[in-house]
Amino acid sequence: MSDAAQPTAAEVRAAAEAVKTALDRHLAAVERRSGEDDPAVYEAFNQLAAAAEVYDELLYDRYDEVTPFEIPGTEDSLPPYAGPEEPNALSVLIRRDYAVAEPQRLLAQAQRVEAADYDSGGGTEASGTVHGALGILFGEFEPDEIASRHKEFGLEEGDSTLWVTAADEPAEPGEWLEAPFEQIDPQRVVCRFDVSSVFDDEVDDEIEDESDDDDLEDELDLDGDEDLEPLDADR
Repeated sequence: MSDAAQPTAAEVRAAAEAVKTALDRHLAAVERRSGEDDPAVYEAFNQLAAAAEVYDELLYDRYDEVTPFEIPGTEDSLPPYAGPEEPNALSVLIRRDYAVAEPQRLLAQAQRVEAADYDSGGGTEASGTVHGALGILFGEFEPDEIASRHKEFGLEEGDSTLWVTAADEPAEPGEWLEAPFEQIDPQRVVCRFDVSSVFDDEVDDEIEDESDDDDLEDELDLDGDEDLEPLDADR
């Protein structure tokens, strides 16, 4: 990280103060807990983990130091399942992030779709902006098709997640359309699947560590299979 991008000492100090505040809130929530799966404790836990992660990153960037905190992974970020044992309905929540890596490619694809749909012979005002092009492409193609062909549309994949949540009964038509993601109960999440480059980095680190161990073993000849001469019984 360049010096220009480094956090200031004041920012690190502020992050440390945020951890202290989160610790106090977490302890207070634990002391007031109403049961084993109290949502207030769960929320305070997540806030503490987030504050600790920010502090850990700023501390490393500024001073090249780390903390003893272990930030929980996504597999530990949900409370125990407390939904129906035999759900009568389910909701599938999907989030996929993209970066617009090649705007011109995105615009060109949108103009092709618009020309084919409206026989206009070329792009119009809608397909002439990134905002309009995104609306055309996501209106024309299913999200799964865009995910599989994202490079054709000038997009670069970021993190993605899929949550399956259980319900007692199906929602009424139009019931949640105005705010589709606001009332998600974490305790009704049956399973989730996450994709992120951070997982690849963790695997690469593990492989590198194993490779270093193997190299050290070769140098020390720990297996004892090399450089050993057979004993001469006549000596």
